Amino acid sequence: MRRRNFLFRSLALPLLPSLTVLAGGWPGATMPAGAEEPLPVGIEPFIHELVQEHGFDPAALRAFFHDTRRLPDVLEAIARPAESKPWFEYRALFLTPERIQEGAAFWREHAGVLARAQASFGVDPGIIVAILGVETFYGRRAGRHRVADTLYTLAFYYPPRADFFRGELKNYLLLTREQHLDPLSLYGSYAGAMGMPQFMPSSTRAFAIDFDGDGQTDIWNSAADAVGSVANYLHLHGWRAGQLIAIPAQVSGQTGNENYQKLLAAGLKPSLDVRTLEQQGIHPAGALPAAARVALVQVATQTGPEYWLGLDNFYVITRYNQSPLYALAVVQLAAAVRDVYQPPAAAGAAGGGL
Repeated sequence: MRRRNFLFRSLALPLLPSLTVLAGGWPGATMPAGAEEPLPVGIEPFIHELVQEHGFDPAALRAFFHDTRRLPDVLEAIARPAESKPWFEYRALFLTPERIQEGAAFWREHAGVLARAQASFGVDPGIIVAILGVETFYGRRAGRHRVADTLYTLAFYYPPRADFFRGELKNYLLLTREQHLDPLSLYGSYAGAMGMPQFMPSSTRAFAIDFDGDGQTDIWNSAADAVGSVANYLHLHGWRAGQLIAIPAQVSGQTGNENYQKLLAAGLKPSLDVRTLEQQGIHPAGALPAAARVALVQVATQTGPEYWLGLDNFYVITRYNQSPLYALAVVQLAAAVRDVYQPPAAAGAAGGGL
């Protein structure tokens, strides 16, 4: 039995005799009998769009939406993401002894596939491990909400980002149709992210790959597919093999002036040259290539601000999650895991630096 078949059979809701199938093989339940909660404003135009653009069956879509639920806890969670915490609190969520040790164990268990991902895509294995560690504790905590309910809630009851989540809901329905999955069976985060790497549906369709060669793309149950998909994502967003990611910086007494604030406001895409930084009293804690471009990042610690310079690969990590706190947590978790990792074939061998 394939891993995928077991997973989705184990998660799928019981099938009823009244099942119908949408165009293209996507399963959906017919309208249940009895009183139903009215569908939200905007659902009929959304259904019409799916029917016209992608050939879905309108009755089956209405049945699907009648089987989804608005989740108040999702609306509460989206309003207070972890990335809104100060750095010292955010860091403490991920740089824990257990997460570091489990990361080293995951690396040892999957050393071969991580090495293959590095050879194929140029991405540092430590970064792949750290992303999976930050996202889902290496697959242990992939989410407790039905993805259908989460995306329905955010698409139609969260106006600030309704357009984004309607796009993700559309991609989710397309994804489940393409892979012949029950759309009411999959679980993920409060934002609709799925599987070990917590890909949104659009990212799953665009970047998830079959890396274990079984003919299926399974980011839920296949560590190889999860590893390969993360590596593919970073590669296609511009990862530069073997290059520095981020470096601490010293800042001398000019943090209140207008020029310094402009450097911070320049954003996460590297655009600042070393000479400009040094003119403003910002000094890298180590050597940087003369032609390097960096972004200045300031984070809060319990004793005051901390400064980092992010290079191109740091920016690539922020394409996975746009928070600089996230990217910094990934970089530091990767370094901590590397410090305790022992390759299975050569215990005690030293790994390369970040």
